[in-house]
Amino acid sequence: MTSDFEAQLRRVPLRVTRPRLAVLAALHEHPHSDTETVIALVRAQHPLVSHQTVYDVLRALTDAGLVRRIQPAGAVARYESRVGDNHHHLVCRTCGAIVDVDCAVGDAPCLTASDDHGFTVDEAEVVYWGSCPACATEHHHSDPPVRRKQ
Repeated sequence: MTSDFEAQLRRVPLRVTRPRLAVLAALHEHPHSDTETVIALVRAQHPLVSHQTVYDVLRALTDAGLVRRIQPAGAVARYESRVGDNHHHLVCRTCGAIVDVDCAVGDAPCLTASDDHGFTVDEAEVVYWGSCPACATEHHHSDPPVRRKQ
């Protein structure tokens, strides 16, 4: 797997470094991780890597298109290594779990805006909100989950 990450870095082109490889590996194994989680995962393998280094690596990988930064409303930024497609996310209102969803389907394709105002649309970001199965079961007989503020 490390050779795949090395090849990704060389393609963009970024220097291959241990912190960059460690961040890519962490996000591959733990998609939708926040910065603090990425720092903990990297430091578990490389204790001397600083917080600032991880922040810098996340920025560089995001700028290079190897990592995607998402930030659902009211939540901290999360990072994932699934890039290059137009997938969306499901977010649990109760526990904050995030899972990937392939492109929206139905009558209106996810890249078709009802009025594009003259824009050339090349990407759509859709966030579905609800309750994950575990939280839905837990709250089945209790009050509904708190709605996020809009």
